[in-house]
Amino acid sequence: MAMLLATGLDAWLGEPKRWHPLVGYGRVASAVERWLHRDARVAGVAAWCLAVGVPVALLVALRGVLPAWAVFVLDVVVLYAAIGRRSLGEHARPIADALARHDLDAARVAVGWMVSRDTAALTASQVAGAATESVLENGHDAVFGAMFWFALLGGPGALLFRLANTLDAMWGYRTPRYLHFGWAAARLDDVLGYLPARLTALTYAMAGRFDGALRCWRAQAPRWKSPNAGPVMAAGAGALHVALGGPAPYHGQWQERPLLGEGDAPDATSIRGALGLVDRGVAVWLVVALLIGVVAHA
Repeated sequence: MAMLLATGLDAWLGEPKRWHPLVGYGRVASAVERWLHRDARVAGVAAWCLAVGVPVALLVALRGVLPAWAVFVLDVVVLYAAIGRRSLGEHARPIADALARHDLDAARVAVGWMVSRDTAALTASQVAGAATESVLENGHDAVFGAMFWFALLGGPGALLFRLANTLDAMWGYRTPRYLHFGWAAARLDDVLGYLPARLTALTYAMAGRFDGALRCWRAQAPRWKSPNAGPVMAAGAGALHVALGGPAPYHGQWQERPLLGEGDAPDATSIRGALGLVDRGVAVWLVVALLIGVVAHA
């Protein structure tokens, strides 16, 4: 019921327009980085424990002193803050709409809010591919991963996953500054995302072309540099029967990336299709969670 209420709040209210908790957390994480940054893994581990371990421990302690009804309400609020299904659509649909009306400039601007690649050099198909990939990957990062850990550990689980995922996005880069300091953030995000990423890939398969999703997952996911994004995006591309991956421009240079999926070149329809996979997947997860809850309390 908590998962149902939290996803309902997200569908109704979306992300907070002001005072978003993850924006505030980003400022806290940046302060922790400035304080503890050293070119050493031990410094990164200490920073991760401070930035993630302390908030999660405080939430566990708070739940321990609250009555059951207040714990339920707190868990709903935490999961609502951790997921971003409506926000995903609010970012992706303007890209699809711009491509549908052949407004490439507007589509490039809109996709720039979702991806880190150089959007000015992208064709219409590459814009659609970037947006589709982002929706598929964020379906795990911003929706199913938090729901998985919430199902296991309640509010602290959702908070643990979302904060760890946020730190990976901030520190998990192979650059001179983060190669050692960000090692813990990158590896721990991989560990926490391992099971939910594969459940997300299976969810995409069930919500789309099942055989194509499994075929692409098996053949293409091992080639992707991220152990969790690979299964998610390969299965999602196969489920949509769309060709993703391939070269992409970053920081003025085109980088080679493995191919994902099969079939048609991406367009506005593939963006909407990816959003549909996420929406149908959320419905499936809620039904399964409800059934498990009923059986557990029978």
